[in-house]
Amino acid sequence: MQTQTVDIRNKVVEEDKPWKDFMRSFLRHRSAVIGSVIILFLILIAIIAPVLTPFEYSAKSNDLMQSPSANHWFGTDEMGRDIFTRVIYGARISLWVGFFAVIGSIVLGSLLGLIAGFFGGWRDAVISRIFDILLAFPGILLAIAMVTILGPGINNAMIAIAIINIPTFGRLMRSSVLRIKEEDYVLAAKAMGMKNGRILFHHILPNCWTPIMVQGTLSFATAVIEAAALGFLGLGAQPPEPEWGTMLADSRPFIQTAPWTMIFPGLAIVLTVLGFNLLGDGLRDIFDPRMKQ
Repeated sequence: MQTQTVDIRNKVVEEDKPWKDFMRSFLRHRSAVIGSVIILFLILIAIIAPVLTPFEYSAKSNDLMQSPSANHWFGTDEMGRDIFTRVIYGARISLWVGFFAVIGSIVLGSLLGLIAGFFGGWRDAVISRIFDILLAFPGILLAIAMVTILGPGINNAMIAIAIINIPTFGRLMRSSVLRIKEEDYVLAAKAMGMKNGRILFHHILPNCWTPIMVQGTLSFATAVIEAAALGFLGLGAQPPEPEWGTMLADSRPFIQTAPWTMIFPGLAIVLTVLGFNLLGDGLRDIFDPRMKQ
């Protein structure tokens, strides 16, 4: 009985070891930690936005174009709206757009990549040609065309951003599946008569998540930039929604007379992109076996 208890404890320790190794490597990686702190900070201020400011993001006042002060930390815009409030609430929109777009592109791209890589043949040819067509156009131009067809709005912008990022995850998943499906344990599962669905979701997919997770973190930063670009062109969030790209577009006429109207939304975009890029680079280094030397 004592021997069985020791074996069980050793098994639990072995199962926990990968998670502990990951956390140990993560905490030692400065870029990953800094990126995580920035992201958690942005998520926190997005959640408690109503507590941080006494103003409504769409509330107008007579304090037009005031420079930063004790009453208005980031100043006010041409309509007297508090810029600090609008930047804080803008974090909600940008984070939601990035989350929706990345999750959507991961789900659709990974599913198509799984089918193409595992089954091959005409399925692989058709899906790969779809990826090639989407990649033939610059991403932002394709997003502009889609939003123009669907109509301006934050929801259509999220859909467009998700679609243009599908090939990135699809091709990454396909290449991983092509490599993993030749492994001995997958070939053994096929020889035992295991169904394709079980092989895909129990043997192949769990071993493909590492590059997808790293790319998803980096794509989050790209999605924020693309959402800001669409907002800057008037195709994203519509007034009075406090989206950072829209705020930059509205502040263009006042870049010399009231530069604070452009500086703070721009810094918010830079901080968000920096946080996700640092986290993505950190995860890439942690999961890369060549970096463990």
